[in-house]
Amino acid sequence: MKLKLSISQERYHAVKAALLEHGIEIDDNADLVLSEADRFLDTLMVKSPADSQRICLPVDEIISAESFGHTIEVYAKSGRYQARERLYQLERQLDPQRFLRVSNSVIVARSQIQRITPTLSMKFLLTMADGRTVTVTRSYYYIFKEYFGI
Repeated sequence: MKLKLSISQERYHAVKAALLEHGIEIDDNADLVLSEADRFLDTLMVKSPADSQRICLPVDEIISAESFGHTIEVYAKSGRYQARERLYQLERQLDPQRFLRVSNSVIVARSQIQRITPTLSMKFLLTMADGRTVTVTRSYYYIFKEYFGI
């Protein structure tokens, strides 16, 4: 069995050693993830679409994450990357004080929103730090308003 560990650095080596003793292999590409309760990611393992290299992307670099079918595109200050996790898994791993889901397919970093423009039909258009616009859909309209105190 292979597991991916999503735990603090302080516990990582002890947990890894205990799992290896029981014949469980640690692999960053595993489908099963062992995570710590109330622990949020510091870095996200992503793949560069240009050369397919795996990169540890600091969470502070993330502007937004968008789902296109089975592909998650992570937009960061340093470029665009692909993540293996599903969007709902990524949402649970990111700090809810810093990241917010604004539609069924998009998560944004609160600090990377430059402009909030209300539109018709209970929606908002967000202008992100990289110049892209993201729509807050009607399903997430009230959650967004409450989050920002609008």
